[in-house]
Amino acid sequence: MSEAQKNTLSDAVYDLLRRAIIEQALQPGMRLPEDTVGDQFGVSRTIVRHAFVRLENEGLIVTKRNRGAFVAEPSLEEARQIFEVRHCLEREVVLKLIDRMPATGYDALEAHVRSEKAVLGKDGPVSIRLAGEFHTLMAELTGNAVLARYVSEIVTRCSLIIATFGRSHSSDCAVDEHSQIIAAIRAGDAERATALMAHHLGAVADRADLEEKKDSIETILSRYGRVAAP
Repeated sequence: MSEAQKNTLSDAVYDLLRRAIIEQALQPGMRLPEDTVGDQFGVSRTIVRHAFVRLENEGLIVTKRNRGAFVAEPSLEEARQIFEVRHCLEREVVLKLIDRMPATGYDALEAHVRSEKAVLGKDGPVSIRLAGEFHTLMAELTGNAVLARYVSEIVTRCSLIIATFGRSHSSDCAVDEHSQIIAAIRAGDAERATALMAHHLGAVADRADLEEKKDSIETILSRYGRVAAP
């Protein structure tokens, strides 16, 4: 097998595993045995290892000595830091698109929103993936490849955070907010567009429920009922 063929196979395994993590099919903390992954996709363990290296570099999996690879479990502090950076990056995306949206940019964004609406209430995992891909598409439309790469990575890590800390929610509001952001960018209203994006990302972070909870001893023991005194 040529080096090019190996790279193609490794890319395919990487893409499939990344999608499974984004769609929350592979849950945080789940073990990823090289042989199982290789058998499932019909590739060698070497190919799987190459895919694992890319996923680990993006913070999506971790490799533990003598234990193998696992889907990453972000800490609360890491999650908060990631959302802080995401706010900064996506504000810049909005401002750049107001300044230089490509000729077909609005068509591409509106087509994506239609895809999101088509799966609402039908396929939760796909809705999750499409919601993240909307933000990646916006970043790609800026024409700044470095910005697009960082946004893509951080959006994927946010999906992992929501899988770790998230609460059940409806995607209806998220899709409506995407439409509102597009409209504000089209109108050239930087203040409204950035405010809408900030509110939208705040709602995404709220779904992740990043507040640390410390129950009192009374609250913990109350779950176990009472014992009558003799």
